[in-house]
Amino acid sequence: MPRWRTWLGVAPKSTPQPAPEGAPLSPRDAALHARRRLIAQVADFLIDHELEVLPFTLSIAYDCITGGSPRLAQLIHERTEKGLPITLRWLEDAQAVQPRDATAEAMATLVGELEGNLSDIGRTMDGARDATGTYSVALEGHVADLQSQSPDADLVGRLTALTRRMLDHTRTVASELTASAVRIGTLQVRLDEARRLANQDHLTGLPNRRAFDELFDREMREATLGGETLCVAFCDIDNFKRINDTHGHPAGDRIIRYVAETLGRIADARCHVTRHGGEEFAVLLRGASLNEAWARLDAAREEIAQKRLINRANDTPFGRITFSGGIADALAARTRSAALKAADDALYAAKQAGRNRVVIAGQAPEPLRKVA
Repeated sequence: MPRWRTWLGVAPKSTPQPAPEGAPLSPRDAALHARRRLIAQVADFLIDHELEVLPFTLSIAYDCITGGSPRLAQLIHERTEKGLPITLRWLEDAQAVQPRDATAEAMATLVGELEGNLSDIGRTMDGARDATGTYSVALEGHVADLQSQSPDADLVGRLTALTRRMLDHTRTVASELTASAVRIGTLQVRLDEARRLANQDHLTGLPNRRAFDELFDREMREATLGGETLCVAFCDIDNFKRINDTHGHPAGDRIIRYVAETLGRIADARCHVTRHGGEEFAVLLRGASLNEAWARLDAAREEIAQKRLINRANDTPFGRITFSGGIADALAARTRSAALKAADDALYAAKQAGRNRVVIAGQAPEPLRKVA
């Protein structure tokens, strides 16, 4: 049984859990011990399954160990008992059928709603803080007036004391509002980070399919309002199954990261490169003509095709790594789905024409230039 399974409460009852030796730990030392233990459990999980240290694998390990994904933990256990490997690709597929995906969508929506509510709360607190300051100034003036006249001394003393207490209270409220504003600001930063992670592909660091959908809607609005062009493209690594079958899934994941890194270098404020899923990438280029967009993608394709990559795990050549691409005018189509279909059809045409090329929707594939 893998070491990490013993942390889930499924180990045989006869397996004793070691207790700390010596005197009982203080609360602080106990908390430190628990954190070290959790870190060791996560490390055991990754080592047992020969997984790379990535945000995705760390999250999987944490969820399985802490009980956040009991179903996934059971699937991993069953697969391990059959002698089958736990790979990044299998984990991706297993996660795809988990109910947590629906939860992730709901959480992404909740983040947006919380951000709107936080903005409203922030504006309300700013107004309350300003009003408190104004009230304090007015009270200070009344206190000064009372102290400069000569009414009944006892009355003046009581009024002054009451007013001072009110001033102290308003200052306390203002201080609490300021502290709340700081906490809200911290929460906003955390929500921003949560949204960034929700829209980021764990393997490549590129925006994921959810982010692509948001980017597409935004870029279409910007292009329409600004009278600009907008091109959409799909790029797919050629013969990727052969790479996985020959070199294994970890090597295949390294190829995906390499292609993502190369494509990512063409990205800028008007060009967005995303991982659409598996070995496929989607690209949005605003303000570029079809020919200009084609040239940028084709330059990335040629750069990759010229490389001769080696699988450093066993010093075996990968052979030539290439991708095919299809590109379309997003605004020429009547609907978003029609634009995506045009790019996808162009990608299919590139595959049918022999791969390792980028095809513009509606045009014949360009003759492939020989790569030295």
